Amino acid sequence: MAPSSSALSRLANLQRHFQDDTTKDGTLSRRGNVKISPEVADALSRGDAVVALESTIISHGMPYPQNLKTAKEVEAIVRENGAVPATIAILDGVPCVGLNAEELERLANLGTRVQKTARRDIAHVNICNSAINIFYCRATNHSVSMCLAMDISSDLTELGRTPVSVISAGVKSILDIPRTLEYLETQGVTVAGYKTHEFPAFFTETSGFKVGKLSSFSNNPVYLNASNS
Repeated sequence: MAPSSSALSRLANLQRHFQDDTTKDGTLSRRGNVKISPEVADALSRGDAVVALESTIISHGMPYPQNLKTAKEVEAIVRENGAVPATIAILDGVPCVGLNAEELERLANLGTRVQKTARRDIAHVNICNSAINIFYCRATNHSVSMCLAMDISSDLTELGRTPVSVISAGVKSILDIPRTLEYLETQGVTVAGYKTHEFPAFFTETSGFKVGKLSSFSNNPVYLNASNS
């Protein structure tokens, strides 16, 4: 299956859970309280590249207004490279795929008053109508910290069950990198380095652990589609 066909198939599967409805500003609002921005919906319908961006870095990673400036810069970089950015957040209990300027500003101003959320928390925060933010970190901050204590981040399990490709700076060096890689292998998660066999450690380019090497992005859509199949 071609990457564009795969994206369209996943969109069609997603739409089966929603009822079509359009809000006054043109945003798709569907049953299940999910909002997809018009720009993201159009890109998905055409099979164009969409890059999902986490919002934790906006609320918890930097102070205002640096967080807002960074969020806008990252979205601009995505657009400059021919893709559509889709910053992910849950606002007022509604999962939003793609934030507009007003929503980005609001999230940046709220800062740490919003709640970090994983899969297990979504139902609760939807019911509570909280303003919260979700998605994977650009760096895989969560890891296996103690094998005997079974302190394993739910993010690692999520990577194994959800068809999504994550670009990150690796795992922080203070965490247990070898056990993290072992757990990702158990979950069937493909891990590769861009133009390197070295697995990065967030602040450093090297960790001493080897991964598969992706030499070019020329076949990247096919590679990612195969990994997520």
